Amino acid sequence: MSTSHLSTLRSRHADLDVKIANEERRPAPDTGALAQLKKRKLKLKEEMLAIG
Repeated sequence: MSTSHLSTLRSRHADLDVKIANEERRPAPDTGALAQLKKRKLKLKEEMLAIG
């Protein structure tokens, strides 16, 4: 894969970090939304590791 693809994945991963942190700071976090965000983040991480 190209380095631009890896950069895109890293950017998406960072965006998910921000979204997760924002959701966790809410007075009543949506646990379903958090679970989805964390799953997406994990998939991105696995894809980044597979690329190298």
